[in-house]
Amino acid sequence: MIQVNGKPMVWSEGMTVSSMLKEKNYIFAKIVVKINGVFIPAEKYETTSIHDGDDVKAIHMLAGG
Repeated sequence: MIQVNGKPMVWSEGMTVSSMLKEKNYIFAKIVVKINGVFIPAEKYETTSIHDGDDVKAIHMLAGG
């Protein structure tokens, strides 16, 4: 089990940031991801693994005015 934005999510073997975002249907153009407080650059989403017990924050960046 992992936490995504404070809510539990079932973890699966081989889960990456990219696969988690797809599973959660987070399709925002600008999204910032942290795993256990560590920023993950967008170019590493496909290769960065999420491990059982990780705390993930996926934050949609909004522009405003």
